[in-house]
Amino acid sequence: MGIFRIPKRLRRALTMASRVSQLEVTVHRQSREIEYIHTSLEQADMLKSSLEVPTELVEEFSRWKAANVAPDHPLVSVCVATYNRGELLTERCIASILRQTYRNLELIVVGDCCTDDTEARIARIGDPRVRFVNLPQRGPYPSDPMRRWMVAGSCAMNHALALANGDFITHLDDDDEHLPDRLEKLLDFAKQTQSDFVWHPFWYEAGPDNWQLNNATRFAFTQITTSSVFYRSWFKRITWNLEAHRLLEPGDWNRFRRIKFIGPAAQRFPEPLLRHYVERQQIARPR
Repeated sequence: MGIFRIPKRLRRALTMASRVSQLEVTVHRQSREIEYIHTSLEQADMLKSSLEVPTELVEEFSRWKAANVAPDHPLVSVCVATYNRGELLTERCIASILRQTYRNLELIVVGDCCTDDTEARIARIGDPRVRFVNLPQRGPYPSDPMRRWMVAGSCAMNHALALANGDFITHLDDDDEHLPDRLEKLLDFAKQTQSDFVWHPFWYEAGPDNWQLNNATRFAFTQITTSSVFYRSWFKRITWNLEAHRLLEPGDWNRFRRIKFIGPAAQRFPEPLLRHYVERQQIARPR
């Protein structure tokens, strides 16, 4: 009786199927490990926030939300902190806000003790919706460059929040830009989903002419940034913490995880609405 030989093509197909099966097992195992890491990080964030956010504040937000319905045509406050970037600020950042299809907005720009021509450049814009305040002192911020980056601008951001009158609040870094229909889309989305806090994907500049998409699939560290959120006015009382660097946290995430702990109805808007440029003359933000 002759020996049965498996055809070469069939052997190749079986070998390939075996490799695919092994790869699927590996991918599944790695996916479970990644999910475990995400869960562990979220638990750590919850623990930190529980030690920082009083229970009374959580209850206060719940009462405020029950008593306050957003108006049909709300005012939106756009808060910008800036330091000696007059040209980029006016030609890119502010220009993108004033091009918004939603017009009922106020733009609050706070200088972190600017010493350049920022004030003169803003004055030339001549739009009554734009307000500029320059702080008399910068910081104080940590001397270590990385820790300084984590909390730089916190004082200016907190001052802008204190001046905000809007029913909704959002932000933009002074060297970045929002897409023209961002506010209109986010307002419609917030109303439809009855959301208190919205975040969205964004484009970020990984290098010259190299744009990557952060899909922002989670309300989590590295998934959201200062300029990719939109929220109801109550959260202006959750301010930037100048001590966030002691936890090795960027100030924006330190603030957002505390907001998350309070329990807003938070939703992800699916479209990218921000172009986040490489930070120049500063330490680049890690990805």
